Amino acid sequence: VLSAALGLVLFAMRDTIVFFRSPSEVAAKAVPVGTRFRLGGLVSEGSIRRGPDQVVEFRVTDGGAAIPVRYRGLLPDLFREGQGVVTEGRLGEAG
Repeated sequence: VLSAALGLVLFAMRDTIVFFRSPSEVAAKAVPVGTRFRLGGLVSEGSIRRGPDQVVEFRVTDGGAAIPVRYRGLLPDLFREGQGVVTEGRLGEAG
């Protein structure tokens, strides 16, 4: 009974599980387009670009690769270049 309950819980949560990836893993094509994942690393120096409608573009790096990120909304107070971040979203067609 316990195994069946655990199986049902895991089946129900399959769409809510989000995996953590590094920029090097994403650059190596380890993440399929459209898959939801978390990206962690440092905000690259000089990469923050602010646009209209609260759109911010920046690059996340782990020292080996840098992945462009596009974010819409208010940024946390501690967000800045050289700071560690964890973002969550989907990989677009353009990478």
